[in-house]
Amino acid sequence: MLLDYLRRFLIVFLLALCVSIMFLTGKEVKAMANETDGGWIFPVEGVITDLYGTRSGTHKGMDIGGNIGSPVYAAAEGIVSKSYYSESYGHVVFISHKNGYETVYAHLNERGVSEEQRVSQGQQIGSVGSTGRSTGAHLHFEVHRGGWTLNKINAIDPFELFGQGEIGQLVFAKEQDPYQTIEASGHMNGVPEQRHDQKSNLVTETHVIHTVKKNETLWGISKQYGLTVEEVKASNDTRSSHIEAGQRLVIPQGGKEEEYIVKPGDTLYSIAEKNSLNLTELRTLNGLDTKDTIYPLQRLRVKRGS
Repeated sequence: MLLDYLRRFLIVFLLALCVSIMFLTGKEVKAMANETDGGWIFPVEGVITDLYGTRSGTHKGMDIGGNIGSPVYAAAEGIVSKSYYSESYGHVVFISHKNGYETVYAHLNERGVSEEQRVSQGQQIGSVGSTGRSTGAHLHFEVHRGGWTLNKINAIDPFELFGQGEIGQLVFAKEQDPYQTIEASGHMNGVPEQRHDQKSNLVTETHVIHTVKKNETLWGISKQYGLTVEEVKASNDTRSSHIEAGQRLVIPQGGKEEEYIVKPGDTLYSIAEKNSLNLTELRTLNGLDTKDTIYPLQRLRVKRGS
């Protein structure tokens, strides 16, 4: 009787132990997933110019072309592990994150943080530059699952954190969805309603319709017509780079130098200055009055008599 009681007690004890282990393991896995899945923001605004794994596998990060002086932000909260000038990286900042990852921000024009400094997600840590071994203004961005090493054995493709992108794609800073992927027929928040009414007038003698073929990309289509990705997006009232076979795109033809596509941070004054106009001329060309505002990706006429 006693042996039978002890046997039952042992079985119950072992079952309870197994359930406890499963519960604790499940919590640990969930915690690890929460640390690595989502929550990252993109460090800079610009256009993807090179990908992880190119140059015979030696390129261990993503390159994002931008304007010198544009802000660069911390992709996540962390502590600055290194901040110095390197012959290869130029001005570079390394940030160690509490989940064990480390991010690298290279070729900066200047560094705004120092070693051992704690930074919050989205805090500016420097600006876009072309220092070190660089052929143009861009941010070289690396992600390491574990600490950075000289042989970069821990480097991973940043697309693992942000989803798949492509060369030529416009990306947006401080966004968890850096590509701002919305439906192709969607519109940006804050764009005036009258812009929707103008859509029917986009197809004129200065535009053609391109029907997307299988395996085509927005980058390839824009190059085919001698345009930028941003210009094609603007003509189709979208910020998304996603296209599908059979989709019809409005492609502007001619008059390319007669129009200006508004960028974040632009003002009517700065646009007028860039195009040798005064404010009155710019407003008159575009039917604007002093109370009208402008918005990113808006197309403005900037050539007299156009």
